[in-house]
Amino acid sequence: MKHGTIIMILLAVGFAGLLPYSMLSAQQVECSACVTFEGQSNCATVCGTISQGMDGSIRCSNTPPTRAQCRNR
Repeated sequence: MKHGTIIMILLAVGFAGLLPYSMLSAQQVECSACVTFEGQSNCATVCGTISQGMDGSIRCSNTPPTRAQCRNR
């Protein structure tokens, strides 16, 4: 085999091993937020469960959270 082919194979194998490692190691923090919207509260990552329709969803997504919390895993 040519040296260029071997180098390309080694680089591809190294990248294939590095990709899953970097994706899994980046997920070290878990965050949650609570939002009160039109008298209802929900703790999650989105407001879709307490808003009605597209207009309500847009207004809810612009509502600041009443509580936000992040922790290390």
